[in-house]
Amino acid sequence: QVQLVESGGGLVQPGGSLRLSCAASGTIFSINVMGWYRQAPGKQRELVAVISSGGPTDYAHSVKGRFTISGDNAKNTVHLQMNSLKPEDTAVYYCYARAGPYDSWGQGTQVTVSS
Repeated sequence: QVQLVESGGGLVQPGGSLRLSCAASGTIFSINVMGWYRQAPGKQRELVAVISSGGPTDYAHSVKGRFTISGDNAKNTVHLQMNSLKPEDTAVYYCYARAGPYDSWGQGTQVTVSS
């Protein structure tokens, strides 16, 4: 079992930046992928960015060039640096981890981009 706790959401103006963090605990040795998904009101949950244990990353087309995912293996933490935020980035952001065949999710953190 992997437990995930997110932090760093909030309200920011368009063009601003936020940094999300996700700390993993539990059977962390089995984690091979971590990342972030988001869900806006009335929409399906969608992938934002993922990072594999070997380092490769993948991003949604809508966030490429603006968001950066990084991992800190020593602290069992993954970060999402979000720059040039747009109103359409407003959503609940969920941390995700895959350990073997099992998926784990955080409780979600709200990101609101508004003037």
